Amino acid sequence: MKIITGLAQARSLLSRELPSGLYPISDELKRSLKKMFGTEDPEQAVRIIIAEVRRNGDAALFEYTAAIDGMKLASLEISREQIADAYKNVDKELLAALKLAAERIEAFHRTQKKSMWHEVTKDGLEQKIRPLERIGAYVPGGTAAYPSTVLMTAIPAKVAGVKEVILATPPRGAGAIPAPNLVAADIAQVDRIFGVGGAQAVAALAYGTESIPKVDKICGPGNIFVTLAKKLAFGAVDIDGLQGPSEVLIIADETADPEYRAADLLAQAEHDPLASAILVTDSAKLAQEVNREVDKQLKELSRREIAAESLETTGTIVVVANLDEAVELANLYAPEHLCLVVKKTDAYKDRIVNAGCIYVGESSATVLGDYVAGTNHALPTSGTAKFSSPLNIIDFMKLTNLVTIDKANLKKLGPAAAIIARAEGFEAHAKAVEKRLETG
Repeated sequence: MKIITGLAQARSLLSRELPSGLYPISDELKRSLKKMFGTEDPEQAVRIIIAEVRRNGDAALFEYTAAIDGMKLASLEISREQIADAYKNVDKELLAALKLAAERIEAFHRTQKKSMWHEVTKDGLEQKIRPLERIGAYVPGGTAAYPSTVLMTAIPAKVAGVKEVILATPPRGAGAIPAPNLVAADIAQVDRIFGVGGAQAVAALAYGTESIPKVDKICGPGNIFVTLAKKLAFGAVDIDGLQGPSEVLIIADETADPEYRAADLLAQAEHDPLASAILVTDSAKLAQEVNREVDKQLKELSRREIAAESLETTGTIVVVANLDEAVELANLYAPEHLCLVVKKTDAYKDRIVNAGCIYVGESSATVLGDYVAGTNHALPTSGTAKFSSPLNIIDFMKLTNLVTIDKANLKKLGPAAAIIARAEGFEAHAKAVEKRLETG
C-alpha cells in the first residue's frame, strides 16, 4: 500500500472531485459491447437492453441470458420444489448462521420501525404511513453466492409491511441459483424468485414482463450494467441508490492492533479490484506495521489476486498530525464503512457525520456488520454518505398527507391563500378559495 504524509496531500486524494460511481471500461469489454450492441458505451448498451425488454418481455430475457450469460433457460421463475431442494445443499452450520443473521436483522429493523412509524394528526392535517405494495430485490451472482444480500434487502421490506418481495438474481451453470441464496430467500419470506440478472433483470422489474411483475422499487447492488439500468429506470420505478465499489476508511491511533487493521483492510480489498481500503492514522509507527502486516496476510488469501489489485489501485495509508485531521478527512471522504479504533472513541465518534456505518473499537469488525450484527449492510458508497442513508424500513414506505379544512380554518386561511395565489399570477387559484369564502 502507498503511504502518504500530511493533510494537504491527503485532502486532495480523498476529496472525490471526480464524478462518483464511475467504473473503468476495459478494451475487452468495449469490444464485446461493440459486437453485441453496436456501441462501446455501456449506458447506450443498457438503453438498448431496456428497450428490448419493454418491447419483447420474457423473450428478451431468455435471449439476453443466452447471449450475455451463455445459458439457455427452460424457465425464469424458481419453483417451490427447487427452493425446498436447496436446503439439501446447505450445511447445518451455514443454515444456523443464516437464521441467526435473519433474526438479528429482523430485530434491528423492527426496533427501527417502532421508533419511526408514527402518524401525525394536527388541526385537520394528517400524515398517513403506508408500505409499498411490491418491491424488487436484486442480488448479484454468477460467480458467487450472496445470501447475506438476500437477507439485507428482503427482511427490512417485510418488516415495513411490503406485501410482495420479488427476487431477481443471475443464474449459474445450467440455470441454477446458488442454494444458499434460495435458502436465504425462504428464510426472509421472499414471495417469488426469478433466475435472471444484469440490466435485463432491472428492466423486467421496472416495467414488467409476462412472467415478472412490475415493482414499485428496486433495491440491491450490482455491476456497472445493473447500476446504469437502475439509473435509467428511475422515474418508472424508485431505486435505493447507485452503489459503487465497496470501501472502508479506518481511523486508528498508536493503541490499535496492526494485525486487526491489516485484516480489515484486506477484507474490504478482496471484494473487488475497484474496492477501496484506506487507513488514516496519527502514528507513523502503526502505518509501517500495518503495511508490513498487509503484505504478510495477503499471501494467505485465496482471493489474493483481487485484493492485491485493489490495494495497488486504491490502497492508501495516510499519516496525519493528529486525530482531528483524521476526522476531517473521514468526513470529506464520506466512506461506506468507517472503523474508529482509538483510545478515546467517545471523543470522536459523534464528530463523524459522513459515513454509511461506523464501527467502534477493536472488536467491531466490518465483517460482523456485513453479516450478523443486524444493521443493514446495504450502505451508501462513492461519497453519497454525505446525503444518503443505509437501506432501512423508510426505504419501503411512503407518506401520504391528508387535509381536512373546516369552515373556521377556511375563514382563517383562505384570504392568505388567495393573496399568495395572485402574487404568483394564478387568478383561478385565488377565486377557487374566494368562492368558498363568499358562500360561507
